[in-house]
Amino acid sequence: MQSNTNESADTSINNSKVDSTELNSRDDITRFYISHFVRDAFLIMLGIASAGFGLKGFLIPNSFIDGGVTGISLLTEQVTGISLSILLVIINLPFLMVGYSQISKAFAVKSVAAILGLALVVYIVPYPVITTDKLLIAIFGGFFLGLGIGLSIRGGAVIDGTEVLAVYLSKRTGLTIGDVILIFNTIIFMFGAYILSIEIALYAMLTYLAASRTVDFVIEGVEEYTGVTIVSDKSDEIRLAIIENMGRGVTLYSGNRGYGKTRDELLHVDIVFTVITRLELSKLKREVDKIDPGAFIIMNSILDAQGGVIKKRPFIK
Repeated sequence: MQSNTNESADTSINNSKVDSTELNSRDDITRFYISHFVRDAFLIMLGIASAGFGLKGFLIPNSFIDGGVTGISLLTEQVTGISLSILLVIINLPFLMVGYSQISKAFAVKSVAAILGLALVVYIVPYPVITTDKLLIAIFGGFFLGLGIGLSIRGGAVIDGTEVLAVYLSKRTGLTIGDVILIFNTIIFMFGAYILSIEIALYAMLTYLAASRTVDFVIEGVEEYTGVTIVSDKSDEIRLAIIENMGRGVTLYSGNRGYGKTRDELLHVDIVFTVITRLELSKLKREVDKIDPGAFIIMNSILDAQGGVIKKRPFIK
């Protein structure tokens, strides 16, 4: 009887441990989703505020336009007199439907919320008119609008559906995403030149360039990552130098090198791969040169990197 009692007690203790582990795991998952939701919501709200400032503080009071869906909305407002807030929602809807089918339901829901938020901000918030200087309007209107779009994308949403359309069309045509956006905006600027004036269309191109560069800056971050592949007979020493002197992680590939025509004539070598920022390239080259001046180094740009021993970006995706 005593043995059965002990076995029952042990079983009960083990079950409670399992339940506790599962509870902790569920709590961690819940905290993870809550933290990501709060972060995304914060970035989207900042994006809405910035885009609203760019529109009402610069572009709208001076009858300027931009590219993308926002540009279509601004141009339509000039022609029809319909409120920009209504146009932003109506014109973006088809693009969001494409986003729902091509990307995800969560993306579409967050984008709908972001666009509704922007429409409300444009309609309600009394942003001050900052300047009437056309060059400043084009540059800074584009900057704040691009900042808003970039922050919203960081939060997992869009407030301009142009890129959703570009992704959709690129899959069904031989065009790249960049080609689709360029054609789309060229058509908008041509209509802008015809309906408003050539001067306004030219300034709109400047606004678009400022916005697009700002979006790239916000999404990709200050630090552009570079993938570096190093082929050397002294790969182990180089690996240690990168880890100890630069604080970076490395990956080793097993490979063969040489000029032999058959595999037996090639020499085995460990190939070192690491990811660093462009600001660290010169230091990496010095470290490698100290060990093996004849090392073969290949460098290629990386759009983004996550995990491993790398510096965190200004905003985490």
